[in-house]
Amino acid sequence: MKSTIHGNRKNNFRGLNKKAIILVLAILAFVNVFAQKQQAFEVKVIGKGQPIILIPGYSCGGEVWNETVDHLKGNYELHVLTIAGFAGAKPIEDEEILKTVRNQIIQYVKEEKLKKPMLIGHSLGAFMTLWLNSTEPDMFGKSICVDGVPFVSAIGNPQATVESLKANPQFDKQAAIKNFQAIPNEGYVKNMTRAMLNQVSDSIHAKKIAEWSFNSDRKTLGSTIIEMSLTDLRQDISKIKVPTLVLASLFGNKETSEKVYNEQYALLKNKTIKVADSKHFIMYDQPEWFYNEIDTFLKTK
Repeated sequence: MKSTIHGNRKNNFRGLNKKAIILVLAILAFVNVFAQKQQAFEVKVIGKGQPIILIPGYSCGGEVWNETVDHLKGNYELHVLTIAGFAGAKPIEDEEILKTVRNQIIQYVKEEKLKKPMLIGHSLGAFMTLWLNSTEPDMFGKSICVDGVPFVSAIGNPQATVESLKANPQFDKQAAIKNFQAIPNEGYVKNMTRAMLNQVSDSIHAKKIAEWSFNSDRKTLGSTIIEMSLTDLRQDISKIKVPTLVLASLFGNKETSEKVYNEQYALLKNKTIKVADSKHFIMYDQPEWFYNEIDTFLKTK
């Protein structure tokens, strides 16, 4: 009897041990999946029709497209993104945040079964538009790049390379993060509003952009600006198949803008480049011109 009890206890112990191991493995698997499933962007879906994904620029929230959404929502299904860590959106822990954003947008298109969604991106969002199209040349429809380029670090210096920039302490990611984290909260919005008046003409929009920046995660700001600065898509855009409308702001004058953008987009085949009489936020500074250009482009077969 004693040996039977001992045997039962031993078997019970083994059973419990197996259950404990299975439970631990299940927890670890859940944690691993959860870690992998960090959301690289928030999304709001508005309207019905052919899908368009709208990607905002650096530090901006999806609200930067509010007026554009009002203009388009009667004819299109608009998927308006806010990138993780920007404008109050929850940040993610990642060494390559923008690459993760790119990959998750591609996954989002697959999961939502979006058929040839068009892309509209501003600034960093334009860069992301080019990255998406060069990574998945057959996935997306027509695309619009609003004042963004394939390699921002080469503006004014077409000979710049990623390798040459990496030797410059200015492009050290950890240093950039520390610099952003060191900016005091007091006076942030006021000072940023003043700076943003170089990017947009009116003070109301300048303040809103400054508030998005203030509400952004400082680590994300430092990490993403360096990641974009050290990613050169000038060769990759040769893979893009879809028609692409590039809307540029003024770099001093129209001739300079045309020169810079033609250099940056030299290898993009099916493109139209137009220069607005505008600062960086074209959709704010020249809305009627902007809407006319995107309407004409989107409706042309």
